[in-house]
Order: sequence, then C-alpha cells, then structure tokens
Amino acid sequence: MYQAIVFLPLVGFLIAGLFGRAIGARASEIVTTGLLGIAALLSWVAFYQVGYAGQSTTVELFRWISAGSLNVSWSLRIDTLTVVMLVVVNSVSFLVHLYSIGYMHEDPDRSRFFAYLSFFTFTMLVLVTANDLLQMFFGWEGVGLASYLLIGFWYKKPSANAAAMKAFIVNRVGDFGFLLGIFGLYMLTGSVSFEAVFGAAQGLAGKPMAFLGYQVDALTVVCLLLFMGAMGKSAQFLLHTWLPDAMEGPTPVSALIHAATMVTAGVFMVARLSPVFEYAPIALQVVMFFGATTAFFAATVGLVQNDIKRVIAYSTCSQLGYMFVALGAGAYSVGVFHLFTHAFFKALLFLGAGSVIHAMHHEQDIRRMGGLAGHIKFTYAMMVIGTLALTGFGLPFLHIGFAGYHSKDAIIEVAYAAHGAMGPFAFFMTVAAALMTSFYSWRLIFLTFHGQPRWGHDAHAHDQHAHADHVHAGAHTADPAHGHADPHAAAHGAHDDHHAGHGHAHQPHESPLVMLIPLGILAVGAVFSGIVFAKKFLYEDGIKSFFRDSVFMRPENHIIHNFHAVPDWVPWTPFVMMAIGFALAWYMYIKRPDVPAQLAREHPGLYQFLLNKWYFDELYDRIFVRPARWLGRFFWKKGDGWLIDGFGPDGIAAKVVDITRGVVRLQTGYLYHYAFAMLIGVAALATWFMFSGGVAGVR
Repeated sequence: MYQAIVFLPLVGFLIAGLFGRAIGARASEIVTTGLLGIAALLSWVAFYQVGYAGQSTTVELFRWISAGSLNVSWSLRIDTLTVVMLVVVNSVSFLVHLYSIGYMHEDPDRSRFFAYLSFFTFTMLVLVTANDLLQMFFGWEGVGLASYLLIGFWYKKPSANAAAMKAFIVNRVGDFGFLLGIFGLYMLTGSVSFEAVFGAAQGLAGKPMAFLGYQVDALTVVCLLLFMGAMGKSAQFLLHTWLPDAMEGPTPVSALIHAATMVTAGVFMVARLSPVFEYAPIALQVVMFFGATTAFFAATVGLVQNDIKRVIAYSTCSQLGYMFVALGAGAYSVGVFHLFTHAFFKALLFLGAGSVIHAMHHEQDIRRMGGLAGHIKFTYAMMVIGTLALTGFGLPFLHIGFAGYHSKDAIIEVAYAAHGAMGPFAFFMTVAAALMTSFYSWRLIFLTFHGQPRWGHDAHAHDQHAHADHVHAGAHTADPAHGHADPHAAAHGAHDDHHAGHGHAHQPHESPLVMLIPLGILAVGAVFSGIVFAKKFLYEDGIKSFFRDSVFMRPENHIIHNFHAVPDWVPWTPFVMMAIGFALAWYMYIKRPDVPAQLAREHPGLYQFLLNKWYFDELYDRIFVRPARWLGRFFWKKGDGWLIDGFGPDGIAAKVVDITRGVVRLQTGYLYHYAFAMLIGVAALATWFMFSGGVAGVR
C-alpha cells in the first residue's frame, strides 16, 4: 500500500509525459487524476492505521548507494508525521488535478501540465517518506525542479520564465546551506540515516567543532545550516522573494505549491529533525525570530497588494512564519497542525481565486472587480469560508471555530508561553500579523465581491481606490510580474488581454462543476479539520498517543503544558485582532471607500514602501544581481575575449593566419616579379660578400 501511495503519481507522470500526445489530453487528465485519487484514498487509510492504530513501519525498497562506509537504502519511513504529510499532499494534489480539468480545458498543453503536477506530487512524497538525509535531499531537489517547470509552464511568456528562474536560483541559495548541514551531520555522526543521527544527537550537545576558523557549537551550526534550506523552500524572510513571483504559473500550481508541497517542505524538515534541533536551543531561537519576522513582514505587504493571487501568496508567506514560530518554541506538533489545517483553507482560497479569475475572463486585479457576490454565489461562499478559516474566526469561550482558529491561535499562545528572548518578540509579531491578516483578507472579499461593479465599460468611474493606487504606484505597475492574468490558453496569447480590458464586456459566470466540487471538499476541511483533530495535535495525551516517536521533545520541554496555562486574556487577543481587522476593512472599503485613497495620498512614502515589498527586489538587484552581471561581463569581455581569445589558442591561430596571408601576397605569379626578386637577392649577396671580404682583408 505504501509503495502505491508514493509511486502511483510517478506512473501518472510517465504515462502523461511520455505518451500524452499519443493518448490525448483527456486520457492524460483521467489517468493522472484517477491515480492521484487512489493515492489520496490510500493515504487516509494509512493515516488511520498509523496515527490511530499505531502501525508505524519502515519499508525498504532497494539498496541505493554503497561506497566505503556510506551505505544508503531507499526506504519509506512510515510514521505519524509521514502520514499527516501524505494526507495533505495527496488530498490537495488530487483536488488540484480534478480542478485543473475544468480550469485548463482550453490549454493545448494539458498533457504536459498534468504530467508536471504528478511529478511534483511524486517528488514531495519522496521527500516526506525519506528515511535518511540523502533521500530527503533527492526529493528536496526534485520539488525544486518540478516547481521550476510548473511556474514556467507558459514558457512563451517572458515574465513566467523570469519567475521560474528566480524561484530556482533563490532556492539554490537555501539548498547550499541545507547540503552543508547534511555534510556536517555526516561528519559528526558518520551516517545519513535518521536513526543513527537521532541516536547520536544527545551526545553531540555542547560539542565544539571548527567552522570558518572558529570553535563553535557543532549542533547549533549544523541546525542553522539546515534551517537555511528551510528558509529557501518555505520562503522565509530574506529568501522569500521568489514566492509572489511564482504566481506567474497557472492558478492550480499556486494552490499546489503554496498549500501542500514546496512551501511546506521546510516546516516538515525541521519537524522531522526535531531530535537534532531540540539540542540546539540557540538555533531554535533563530528559527522563531525568522518565523515571527516573516509573519509580520508578509502581512504588511499583503495590505496593499491588488493582484488577487498575490494577496493570498503573501498570506501564505505569513502563515508559514507562524509555523516556524511554533517549531522554534519546541511545539512541533502545533506547527505541523497549522500546516495541516492551512493546506485546506489556503488551497480553497487559491482555487476560489482561480474560479473568480475564470468568471472574470482572466482578470486578476481586484480593483477591476466588485459586485461579484450575486453572479458567482457558490464561489463567494467558498471564499468567505476560506477567509473565516484564515483569519481564525472562532469563539474562545466555547473553543469552537474554523480550522485556523484552532491552529493559528494556538501558535500565538505558544509564543506567549515560550521561554527565551524571542518569545515576547514572536508574540507581538504574531498578534500584529493576525490583525493585518484579517484586514487584507476581508479587503480582498469586499473589493472582489461587494460594492459597485468595476468590470463594465464605465468601471473606473466607480473605483476611487483603484485611481489612488494607479496614481501612487508607479513602481508597482512597472513590476513585470504584476497584473499578468492567469491564462487558460497561453499559446493563443490570451493571458495579457486583460490589460486592454479583455472580458469587460462579458457577464461574470460561475465555474463548471468539476471546478466547484474541489472547492466544496476543501471547505469541509477548512471548517472541521481544526475541531476534529485538535486533541491529537495540541494536547499532551493526544500527542503522545498520536505522534509517539515521530516528533521528539526533551523532558525539559514543557511548552505544550505551558501554553494551555496562559492568562485568560491571551486567547482573546487574536479574536480581538480579527474583529478589529474586519471592522477596519468594512469601514474602508464598504462604508467609506474614499479613505484608502486619502491615506495613500497622505502617506506616500509608507504606501510605496509596502507596495514595493520593502524594496527587497531592488536591494538584491543592487547588491547581488548587478555586481554578478558586471563580473560576468568582465570575465566574458576581458578574461575570455581579450586574454584567452587574444593570447591563447585562438590568438596563436589568428597570428598564423595573419602571417600566411602576408606570405601569400608575395606569390603574385608574374615572372618579372620573381626575376626582380632574384636580382635584388643577388645584389644583396654580392654587397654582403664585398663588405665582409673587405673587412677581412684589412685585418
């Protein structure tokens, strides 16, 4: 069964990828979606057998590498942490496949698209079932490759190619650190097997090692290097810049990347390596710092985004920060719980956004929407459910609420209860992020579904906020990735038409049933996944019986007990922030829609700072991109062109050619030229003989 769960998506990839043209797009859709459906069903069976019945196991498939002391087998590590990820990855991937049948029905390259989706799923399954660091790295790099292929799926679109390369290159930075961390663990333990590494972790606590000429704590350095990999894959602060640009891919790709696969890989990796991180408390404090900073930073940028997918993308970035706050506090199960619930409501929001884009004929700018609630009622209801889950709507005194209420609010309580210097900082940042999350989430709902329609011929007459954004967002509108629509048929050039008003003369329409069914299923998860599974992820008895040895907490780690004993006002804090954010969004976009434009005019510096994402892209361009480009051009022109080509083999060959051309000029073919040359030679010889003989006679 476990082999089928992992390899069925690979079979789908091979069939659609190798034989897609022969069997046709429809057959490729059916085969890949059907195989993912079977894998998803089996994943839920495994979830019950392992999580509830305790049937953890290891399945060895074959010997992979045997070189000296390094012996690596390809094995499937099946424990509770694994099956939680299997459920998330395969369930969301199956629904994304099903949704894509309707969403991509006009695209001529559907077979290739579904092959890429299945390959993406397979590589993530390899990662989460890994039983050693090498296999995990194989899946880790496979996910990066698959994301590159999917983000750049519409390869005829320059911005899509640029976004794909950006994601690939930024992740290489993080992967370099991850690889060094793996090398470090191998050096310290002599093995890449999880069992050997985890068994040796306690003995390595406090052990020094030489690093860059300094004596440092071995586990701290190794864990920081490993976390560097997580920062890249999970788009944490400083290595986050690829995430919003990944919106250039089709909307189902956004749902898959940002809900269930690539961005969750870093969270999973830290949770899997909890036996190592537990003995590196300084590294955990760094994890918490970056998580809290990311949660706050991404929320501030989300406040002013206008592309419906980018708003949700920055929300993803922020929520990933929450997960790392929990991991940094040592509450690994709480972080994984938010990963679990987040997959449902974030996939719901992304696919709901795709339904809106479908209804609006490829339009993505929420400033050009409005009044859609009456036209796409089911999509509207699903988006509201997703928003309620994301903002953490619930009743603290009854402990009842949507999925985000149980997982996200628990992380805020964990941050309050956490020991260490980063605890108060993380609490403040996550509370502030909760306020901003509520604001920008309801801003999206109000601008998209309420108010006057702004998608008719006289649309801009109703949109004062949009006018303000256009006036104050010069740098934003210059962003090559901003505002590009999400095409169904990129080969026909439809994806840029909305800039010229494409679709504005059409009436918005509800999506087909094949797109709405996945929304309904995900909505069930967004509502009930929190309340149903909370006891297994948030309470000590449930964690011990459910997770058992799949996550590790030292006996001195009492964070699970402590966060249930916080003061009564702490659980109310995120509820109050959620309510304030909703009230502000309602006032600014329903009651007084002129206020956003006024604020943008009064605070242009802050507005531009947020709109341009804290200028990280510009900063990195100046610090890294331009110097690298200059250096490359210097080596090209001076090193390769002038030095090597000028003085190396090419230069010598050129000199030989020049000399031979000169010699060839002497061969004219005229007899009198040769006679003249002979006379000149005889005269020169006689002159030399006379003078040399005369000198000898004098002597």
